[in-house]
Amino acid sequence: MPRIAPLPPEMTSPDVADAYAHHIKDYAARITNMKGTLGHSLVAFMAYMEWYPLYKEVKKILGERLSPLFAWSISEAAQCPLCSTYFRKTMIESGENPDALVLSRAEQEVVDFGAAISKHQGLIIEEIYNPIKSRYSEKDIVILSAFAGIMVATNIFNNIVQTEIDEYLAPYRKSAQSRN
Repeated sequence: MPRIAPLPPEMTSPDVADAYAHHIKDYAARITNMKGTLGHSLVAFMAYMEWYPLYKEVKKILGERLSPLFAWSISEAAQCPLCSTYFRKTMIESGENPDALVLSRAEQEVVDFGAAISKHQGLIIEEIYNPIKSRYSEKDIVILSAFAGIMVATNIFNNIVQTEIDEYLAPYRKSAQSRN
């Protein structure tokens, strides 16, 4: 049971309804339970939706396969059921088995970097940071770190308000997958 229920679209302010419409159009995205909960505040909704342009930049750096793995590693370390499930869905739909990932050393280093950011609030030891520093530019690291920060914020928000996992994600929950 969520601590704060998502607002039905008909109950949002005109400004939020307009922001929803632009979001749907700009990103071909749905208004999920998280976004509906953020709909209580236009400013909060707009702040968290900056995730989308950052993720687009992350994909330019990490590519289509590693980007969701990076986001998933952050969400797993934050113990965020909603976000972890969202990225499990992405991974499974692209042919990955999130419970038995096969990663190159470089991919594992990125996944470890994401998990460490979340788990240690950004206080990353050199052994985790140095491989990233050697492989990516300063600009890339800024983008990856900013994205990780907004991903952690998203995880925290969902954990605080106990956002319910959307119906379309339910089959991808870790417990649902292990039953199959």
